[in-house]
Amino acid sequence: MPLKLSLKPGERFVLNGAVLQNGDRRATVILQNKASVLREKDIMQASEAVTPARRIYFPVMMMYLDEGGLEAHYDEFVRRMSEFMGAISNPTVLADCVTISKHVLAKEFYKALMLSRRLIEYENERLGNVPSGVPTNSNQR
Repeated sequence: MPLKLSLKPGERFVLNGAVLQNGDRRATVILQNKASVLREKDIMQASEAVTPARRIYFPVMMMYLDEGGLEAHYDEFVRRMSEFMGAISNPTVLADCVTISKHVLAKEFYKALMLSRRLIEYENERLGNVPSGVPTNSNQR
């Protein structure tokens, strides 16, 4: 099934590792086959991975975008997820962690990435902070 992306003027996105930017008008792109696509709002820089949940999100994102570095990113994911799960006791969040891990094992990285946002939201609620530029569900339109 094709994927239809509606892009705002100047909006960036990553397509199979290449960073693309839309021109000065709204545009629609239709992808006819499977590809790794991530919108600018969902991309996290390494420097933004400064909290436990963000340290889970980042290697999941990298597994999705960088198949060549899969093993190293997976090892980082396992380490960070283990640390996170060892520090929390909320059964709903722990269930999300298990589901994220299942998606990663099945190489369903986009699903794992989107569910990882819940961990960031949980963390933001617990810590009472939301750094600017960090992708969360509240940033979606």
